[in-house]
Amino acid sequence: MKRMLVVTGLSGAGKSQALRRFEDMGYFCVDNLPAEMLDGFAALCEKADPPVEKVAVVIDSRERVFGHDAVAALDRLSALGVRYEILFLECRDDILERRYNETRRPHPLRPDVRAGIEAEREILGGLRDRADYIIDTSRMQPIELRQALERVADVRDVPFSLEIMSFGFKRGVPFEADMVLDMRFSPNPYYEPALKNLSGQDAAVRDYVLADADVAATLNQVENMLLRLIPRYIEQDKRRLLVAFGCTGGRHRSVCAAEELYSRMRGRYNATLQHRDIALEAASIKGRIG
Repeated sequence: MKRMLVVTGLSGAGKSQALRRFEDMGYFCVDNLPAEMLDGFAALCEKADPPVEKVAVVIDSRERVFGHDAVAALDRLSALGVRYEILFLECRDDILERRYNETRRPHPLRPDVRAGIEAEREILGGLRDRADYIIDTSRMQPIELRQALERVADVRDVPFSLEIMSFGFKRGVPFEADMVLDMRFSPNPYYEPALKNLSGQDAAVRDYVLADADVAATLNQVENMLLRLIPRYIEQDKRRLLVAFGCTGGRHRSVCAAEELYSRMRGRYNATLQHRDIALEAASIKGRIG
């Protein structure tokens, strides 16, 4: 078997959609396989004629009914020499509650949705800690989820990628971030009348933010740290690193910092840039003005 992908995560975060997408990409897919059957399933795939090369298996909180330990089952799989990777689908609690309320479906663990989410996070904590990939589906459109899954599916064929993101703390820290850098130590351009309606992509805001010597020093340190650590991550077979800059709203300081780091890292390690909250904050500011 060339690849076993263990798909897990919170109920309502998109595991069913993920499994359908992996099936479309040529994976042999199994939903809700008891963890105790993983080693037997792996052996069955090897014995198939022709052997099954790519499999995706969903393991989730429903595993509890068997009284099994999914982490221990994965350890046994490793002891047998079976290589696997874990994809964990995350989602913010409030989004999960809304999804359940909209579909009127009960949570599989508790009658109360909020209590069910809390219990499920505890049950799946061990798997999340071991995850090779974490995808936060909270604000993803179907096409965005599909693209994220395609990146996971093809990850063996692509080099290391450095993802740089800006976000606003008031909308939550991105679950999938590997490094979070807080830019709120710097003066906020929002309180400057001439800069309030601009963003970190505008030269005036950039000049204002980067005039702070501590901002410049911080970015120098982050760049040097990444240049030192990324080769070590690659040695450990890590294929993706997400560095997230946060400020209050995700429109000024974090955007400027992310843009500046991207300009320094562009052309290295397949660097990409995204601004998670810049459009949302622009709409919010416009609404307050209106």
